[in-house]
Amino acid sequence: MPDHTLNAPAVDGVALRPMTPADLPHAHALSADLRWPHRPADWAQAFAHAEGIVAEGDGEIIATGLRWRWGERHATIGLVIVTPACRGRRIGHRLMSALLDGLDDHTVLLHATAEGRGLYERLGFARTGELRQHQSVAQPAPLVALRPGWRLRPAGVHEAQALQALDAAARGMPRDALIADLLATADACVVLDHDNEPRGFAMLRRFGRGHAIGPVVAPDVGGAKALIAHLVSLNAGHFTRIDVDFDSGLVDWLEDLGLPRVDAPTTMVRGAPLATPPGGPALFAIVTQAIG
Repeated sequence: MPDHTLNAPAVDGVALRPMTPADLPHAHALSADLRWPHRPADWAQAFAHAEGIVAEGDGEIIATGLRWRWGERHATIGLVIVTPACRGRRIGHRLMSALLDGLDDHTVLLHATAEGRGLYERLGFARTGELRQHQSVAQPAPLVALRPGWRLRPAGVHEAQALQALDAAARGMPRDALIADLLATADACVVLDHDNEPRGFAMLRRFGRGHAIGPVVAPDVGGAKALIAHLVSLNAGHFTRIDVDFDSGLVDWLEDLGLPRVDAPTTMVRGAPLATPPGGPALFAIVTQAIG
């Protein structure tokens, strides 16, 4: 992050500086105060791939924000938090301006809460869609039949490159280090295979109050349902969360599986639209609302 942005004099007694690993317990405390579900381990995994900023006032961390650069032209922004007692002092605007510094030629993606959407619009973000956050204790899901030549199988130990390519095509940005990390730490990763060629995948990971399913990449909604149903059944009896696009074709089906909707953040982008190849794989469930 450009030094001049973070070395500016304090305004209203608040100074910005780069986040360090030592700040993670304080960042987790801020998110816990808002009843966000992130565990310390979730913060650590997100920060491992990010550049972060904290705002300090009176010697205490009062705000955080992270950005992730994916390749030369893409980034995501998330975990933007301003403690409620300090809102209304333009700290969020300063934090976001610092996170956006140096990203003028990037496509930048974020998922906005209702409270943050106005700020992001003023900073040049446009609404491109909505997420649906579904969660509950998972119940066994009916298996989804696959067409001849298609099957589900566990991910192989040397399959990271193939899954990275599928994710990059579906998300519209390269995230190789993230996918390798998630693959190494996931409880399960299942691949949708067609004639011995990976065409999609889904991961079940520890996150928040239990487990999260995501990312989910598939060539069509039927393949996505087969991947998700397998992991929902695998995690039956345990708290399970999945965040999908409203237009994914999965919302009503997830409700029928016993995973009700609990939130609906707005998907916003600044810069060129995310490019995904026509007829290629699609991203049906994200990693997290922060990372995308």
